[in-house]
Amino acid sequence: MQLNHINLTVTDAQETGLFLQKYFGLHPREGVKMSPKFTMLQDNNGMVVTLIKAEEPETVSYPHTFHIGFIQDTPAKVDEINARLKADGYDVPPPARLHGSWTFYFTAPGGFTIEVLG
Repeated sequence: MQLNHINLTVTDAQETGLFLQKYFGLHPREGVKMSPKFTMLQDNNGMVVTLIKAEEPETVSYPHTFHIGFIQDTPAKVDEINARLKADGYDVPPPARLHGSWTFYFTAPGGFTIEVLG
């Protein structure tokens, strides 16, 4: 059995989708147009991420420990993504050694937490 998709409620599906494309290599699902209300992305292994805009009010609330993760091949790749995010003005903490991984967590556009680890 293989997990094949996840749905995230976000503040703006298109903005969040563009962010995930730029930093984590996801791409739009063929035949599905991106919009502020709905976006469907996938990775190179076929994993699908759907993004749906939150109902009014436009706030998104996940439990404190909820996050999605992007595993990198090396700690250097974690450092590279961290530096790119910082250079582009995102508030990201420096990576640290946590639970056996070189990792950092941050709040992504859309209102959910991402972990980058390697």
